[in-house]
Amino acid sequence: MFFRRKSYIMKKEFVATFNELFNEINLPNQLKNGSRFVGRWMLGADDDKIEIFAIWEYDSYEDYVRIESNIRNDSEHVNRVLGWYNHHGGKEFVQNTF
Repeated sequence: MFFRRKSYIMKKEFVATFNELFNEINLPNQLKNGSRFVGRWMLGADDDKIEIFAIWEYDSYEDYVRIESNIRNDSEHVNRVLGWYNHHGGKEFVQNTF
């Protein structure tokens, strides 16, 4: 087994918007490609920030690499993610603002 912990820290005001990306775009695509979702948690990082992290399970490290490669090469998925970022001001804006 191989486990991956994916973590993000963001302003509290952006959590609902970020959850939309996870629930509508990232989660379905990960599952479609064979990732197994263990769980997702949110913790207060400080007064105005939240840490969100998810745990994913794979049969092996090689399985993880193959699945991630498939996801990164899925042009429809990449376009959905880019469209989400563009809808919220662009990737650079989101990463630098929230």
